[in-house]
Amino acid sequence: MTEKKENSFRSGFVTILGRPNVGKSTLINALMGQKIAAVSPKPQTTRARQLAILTDEESQIILMDTPGMHNPLHKLGRAMNAIVEETLQDTDLILWLVDASQPPQSEDELIAGFLRSAKNLPPVLLGMNKIDLLSEEEKNTRTAHFRDLYPVAVDLMLLSARQHSGLDELVEKIKNILPVGAPYFPEEQITDYQERQIAADLIREAALLFLQQEVPHAIAVRVDEFTERENGAAYIAATLFVEKESQKGIVIGSGGSMLKKIGSLARKSIEEMSGRSVFLQLRVKVSENWRDNAVFLRRMGYETVEKK
Repeated sequence: MTEKKENSFRSGFVTILGRPNVGKSTLINALMGQKIAAVSPKPQTTRARQLAILTDEESQIILMDTPGMHNPLHKLGRAMNAIVEETLQDTDLILWLVDASQPPQSEDELIAGFLRSAKNLPPVLLGMNKIDLLSEEEKNTRTAHFRDLYPVAVDLMLLSARQHSGLDELVEKIKNILPVGAPYFPEEQITDYQERQIAADLIREAALLFLQQEVPHAIAVRVDEFTERENGAAYIAATLFVEKESQKGIVIGSGGSMLKKIGSLARKSIEEMSGRSVFLQLRVKVSENWRDNAVFLRRMGYETVEKK
């Protein structure tokens, strides 16, 4: 890095905030040019904070993918919201992502109220995603609606993460806002997640894609073993936890058919992520009401979960 670039290099943390299913993880993957975050059509796919580190000659943008903020129904939901609030305490920029294909929803109002009441917030950049689904007239109407929701945003960006539209402009806008400073991570590092953590997310992503109704949100995934074999292939054993015996039967399926489908898709995704062959073994266990079990949630890594 030349002296000139050292003096102008920008780096910092960008929290991606939004209600469930607005496309935060899809945007992360699009910006990174590869899949590092689990994505599904169902809300609350993301349950923890994950860093995505985008480095070029001019900057290092550390994107923080967070769970969707929502009105929680159990300890898991409250822990997910707490993760978001903690992340906002140590960030240089907030990218509030909204789903422009819909008018502002109650959870968008919730987030706007949270931002308005928070103290010492960094700049907030409003990103309107899924803009490709709107006519020009609808774009103007939705832009006005979301500007009114949070008029102090430093700017409003029109985006389509799925079609990679507006992403270059977004990156340039972020670069201009981030402070001058040295990179936090090595140039080659792209995430803080270990391979086994990404594998767990991809297994749950596969389950979300195949399962219906209440079952997907009652699933947690724990990787029990992740070992590398002499030929470079990976052996992964994982447990899918559900809350009811009836859900276990649905996840396994007739003759194990559903679990095989989940395993096949997950294995393919993990192989694409890791670039090597994977042997994946899945089992299903019942842990009753685990979403309201503080001990279980802490074992799964939710350190902020309430104890009562």
